[in-house]
Amino acid sequence: METPVFEAKAVQKHLRKSARKVRLVADFVRGERVDKALTKLAFTNKSTAADVAKVIKSAAANVRDKFEEERLDNDLLYIKLIYIDEGVTLKRIQPAPMGRAHKINKRSCHISVVVAKLNEETVTEE
Repeated sequence: METPVFEAKAVQKHLRKSARKVRLVADFVRGERVDKALTKLAFTNKSTAADVAKVIKSAAANVRDKFEEERLDNDLLYIKLIYIDEGVTLKRIQPAPMGRAHKINKRSCHISVVVAKLNEETVTEE
């Protein structure tokens, strides 16, 4: 019998922020333990930090719901994957002088997080 893989995923779609700005925050917590990542995000001075933290908390809750018989706290979980994809771009125009129009792109993104249980082999304490 195979051992279960203790991991779960959470996705937030159509977040009205640029993927480039959200990737800055996602790179900051990639590979961290969940409790450490949430602490870092609480003190990060970026507007997207709260959105990334929300998705990480959701993924951690999904792991706990999926494997109720295991006791999985935030210090036993780590961020296995976190990636930011571009979403739809809303194209708008801004009136400009002399009857012209300037193009405005209102960008969005999708945040995907996979959280897994820490194994003895994956522990990378500093």
